Amino acid sequence: MMILSASLLLAAALSSPQAQAVPGQSAPEAKPPAPALSSETRGDIFMAKKSFREAIEMYQEGAAGNAVLQNKLGIAYQQLNQPDNALKAYSRAVKLKPDYMEALNNIGTVYYAKKSYRRAISSYNRALKTVPGERRGAVVYENMGRAWFNRKDYEKARECLQTALRLDPEVFQHHGDVGQILEETSIEERARYHFYLAKIYATSGRNDLALQYLRKALEEGFKGKKTLDAEPDFATLKDLPEFQELLAREPRVL
Repeated sequence: MMILSASLLLAAALSSPQAQAVPGQSAPEAKPPAPALSSETRGDIFMAKKSFREAIEMYQEGAAGNAVLQNKLGIAYQQLNQPDNALKAYSRAVKLKPDYMEALNNIGTVYYAKKSYRRAISSYNRALKTVPGERRGAVVYENMGRAWFNRKDYEKARECLQTALRLDPEVFQHHGDVGQILEETSIEERARYHFYLAKIYATSGRNDLALQYLRKALEEGFKGKKTLDAEPDFATLKDLPEFQELLAREPRVL
């Protein structure tokens, strides 16, 4: 049998909670253990780390009957480039919550990525019906504008983009949390898109951003440079040195 020395026994006694308590005072209460993280919170942490497969596993634990988790599950699948699984998850979210604007918008982004622009526009319209005139609908209008743009209906695209800017003056300067995606278009179409943004900003009186997007359009090879000086939407820019400098630049050869 092992025998402890007197010094070791004394050290053990002094280290016990009872020995450390001050006479006449009760021992300090032990802190309760921290609550365990929910599967949704753990999934969110994995999403922040871009560990999408692990996030999917976490979200799946409580996704049944939960529209929010189905939507998050769809986003994770979309990040893994699994559009069909993403679409199924978003559709389940909408079935659980028919007025779920974010999920309806995200369905549109899946169809957009598949280049099914007509279906994308239909989904965006459904999403907008749930938030009529609300600021958070701005990003949906932007997405729909991109879809119309890719269908080469530039007038409808412009109307959507103007509405997006009216609802949220910073909509083109930041990405929302409802599944906004970047389009994959030719450099020529990107130049045209930035040209239209320049026109929209110019007519809104935001000359700095109008010049910024016009510069992008020209750098991407926009072919209508010769007509810029006669463009009515750029009336407020014509006398600005920055605008004249852009006109004087040599066109970019792509």
